[in-house]
Formats: sequence, structure tokens, C-alpha cells
Amino acid sequence: MLPESLLVLERGWLSSNNIVCFEGEQATLIDSSYVTHAAQTVALLKHALDGRRLTRLLNTHSHSDHIGGNAAVTEAFACQVIVPVGIDATIAEWDEEALLLSPLGQSGARFRHDATIAEGDEIELGGLNWRAIAVPGHDMDALAFHNAERRILISGDALWRDGFGVIFSELLGHPDDAGGLKATRQTLDRLARLPIDVVIPGHGAPFVEIEDAFVCAYQRLTAFEHSINRLARHALKVIFAFAMLERRQLARRDLPAFLASLSFCQSINARYLGYEKDTLAQWLASDLIRAGTLKEKDGVLIAV
Repeated sequence: MLPESLLVLERGWLSSNNIVCFEGEQATLIDSSYVTHAAQTVALLKHALDGRRLTRLLNTHSHSDHIGGNAAVTEAFACQVIVPVGIDATIAEWDEEALLLSPLGQSGARFRHDATIAEGDEIELGGLNWRAIAVPGHDMDALAFHNAERRILISGDALWRDGFGVIFSELLGHPDDAGGLKATRQTLDRLARLPIDVVIPGHGAPFVEIEDAFVCAYQRLTAFEHSINRLARHALKVIFAFAMLERRQLARRDLPAFLASLSFCQSINARYLGYEKDTLAQWLASDLIRAGTLKEKDGVLIAV
């Protein structure tokens, strides 16, 4: 499916995939995974590079599971960091609110970037020419990268085999101008018009079932468009599941207080759901236990 110049290191949650693009004796990395996995990321890269020099690190967007290893990677390899132009100031100022670190209770290591890339720019990766494509929705400043010759899309979190990333922009924006759902539909429409034979997503294995992926994505988007509360519930479950994967376990009696410490959870619940704090905790725990994401033993919630 992929040329030999591209290597996909498929990572499990909490991390994004890492895409290594080989260019002779040099290489470029796309996305660096979560900060708590940084040492593993560096070790995987050293093995993959096999003596080559990593010269560039390119990010698709600013979420913690994609930029968390940037600091460790730059320290280990002294490479240049390139970020989407829309997050230039946010990264430079290390705005933890805008980066969704503090609202989601996630961690990140501050890093310095050297350059930006914008919609329409072209970049050579793995001996192939790629065009940067704006893919707002999950992240309003996100970029995907498309190679028309080999019909490959590096999609970040704009398109997965079974959907796309949480549409934070719809939930966090002002109700009158949030725009995340509209932007996501426009992004899917734009990507669906591209010649694509294989997608390298931000999470999960590369896939060739392009039509099925778009059907799934549009169905999910339509469901969210019909019920913003459904999107809100989905977002809360995703964020809590992420938090539990990082913490590994939490006493169930401490869950209401833990959720109260996450401003995102409090804001989304107050705006869309209106649960009492104990009810919110009960619903989230029960739903994720039923889904097999968590289990409970002796009053302790454990990530599966």
C-alpha cells in the first residue's frame, strides 16, 4: 500500500501514530505522540532511523497526543520543528488553555518550533511531493497532507477508518458561532473529492477502504448534527477514557471530584447536559464499564 520511503509506527492510545519519511540518509517525522510515551517514541525512532539523521519534525495539529513528544524528539535528534501556521502563536506562548492541556487535565512538554506550514504549501516527504490541506473541525488549524501521484492522504485526526476526532471547536465555541460541525462537513467534502487510494490516519492502521471510511464519517457527523447533546456525551466519554488510560485507576468515590477538576467536563455538562455532579460521575463510569473501556474492582475504576 505504501512506498518503502514511508514507515508508519502505529501507536496505541494515548499516542498518535508516528510517520517516518525516509529521504536518503535523512528523515522527517510526522507527529510525536503523547508526552508520557516520549522515551518510547525516541527509542522507536532510533531503531527505525537505523543510522539516518532525523532533520525535521512536522505536526498535523496541536493536540497533546500529537505534539507531546516534540521536546524529547528535538532534544534527542536536534531536528527542526514545523507546525501549522494557525498554531504559531499558541505554541510560542505555550497557551495551555488554547492547547486544551489544562481544560482536559492532560500533560505536555513545552518546545520551540522553527517554521510554519500553511494551506496550499508543498513539502517533500519521503521523496514525494505533498500538498498541505486545511482540515478544520476536530482542530480548526489542523492540516492534512496529500500526495496526488501515489494517491496517499496523511489525514491526522480529520479522517479515521471509523470516523474522526472529537469536534472540540463546536463544543467550546460560542453557541452562535461555534462552527465545528459545519467545518467538519466541509473538510469531509473536500477530502472526498481528492484522489485517494490509501489513508494514513493519526490513529489506527493505514487503510484502503476509502469509501467505507467516508460513509462512516458522514453517518457519525450527521448524528452529531442532529443532536449536539450526543456530541457532548461522546466528547466527555472520550476525554474521561483518555484520562483513565493515563491514570490507570481511580477510586470510584473520587470520580465526582476528579471530573470537577476538569474545566472542559464542567463546561460541557453545564452547557449541554445539566447532570448533577454525582449523576455525571455515575453515568460516565457505568457507560465506560458497559463498553469495556473500564472495569471496577473493590470500588476502584481500572482502565482496560
